[in-house]
Amino acid sequence: MIITEVCANSLRSAIIAQQCGAQRIELCQNLMVGGTTPSAATIQLCRDKLDIDIFVLLRPRAGDFVYSELEMEIILKNIAFCKKIGVDGIVIGVLQNDGSIDTEKTKAFVAAAGDMNITFHRAFDYVPNPLESLEQLIQLKVNRILTSGQQHTAIEGKALIAKLVMQANDKISILAGSGINIDNVEELIQTTQVKEIHLSAKSLLKSTAKYRSSFLLNNSATIPEHDYFLTDEGKLRRVLELVRKL
Repeated sequence: MIITEVCANSLRSAIIAQQCGAQRIELCQNLMVGGTTPSAATIQLCRDKLDIDIFVLLRPRAGDFVYSELEMEIILKNIAFCKKIGVDGIVIGVLQNDGSIDTEKTKAFVAAAGDMNITFHRAFDYVPNPLESLEQLIQLKVNRILTSGQQHTAIEGKALIAKLVMQANDKISILAGSGINIDNVEELIQTTQVKEIHLSAKSLLKSTAKYRSSFLLNNSATIPEHDYFLTDEGKLRRVLELVRKL
């Protein structure tokens, strides 16, 4: 069976993911910057309302994955909170200045997580030696790697993903993600042999606000001022129906 993880950017998206039949969510916020840690209230409410597995993204800010000691404190506090309320897994990723995995900081996360599952997120797509980094993460007892095969989308990175799956040999799970949709999911699974996929299945939800001020809070033309992203039930159901047949 292929496990489908939905990248849920809100409580509402998380509930939609469960209603559609996804096995797991990665809970986050701020998808436009690649995702950051959601609020404690959002994490708690998801735990209260969902029966499926909840993995929480622990990324304290946008930008690179080289973290200061203060940022480490934030991540470790969030790990403790997730552990306390019964979250199933955490999603982390920390690199050194040269792009290699920061093994010491990763060890600290693994130790703090205890029995929670650990996914090393797409910081992996920045490492200069992915096959070597795969072996490091196995040694660090990380459970899975989220990757697009170091390309913009997983289907573009399918060659590397296939290599990672082969080398992993079930010692660590390879979770393929980025740009997965109804048009490419079958090809991706068949060519890479991944057993887990990650997608947001999102659509831009139009704001219901009738008054629009000329003042803009957002400084970027790529970030919507009034509209926001939500998991699209129709998109997700179509992918899940296809995946169940594979």
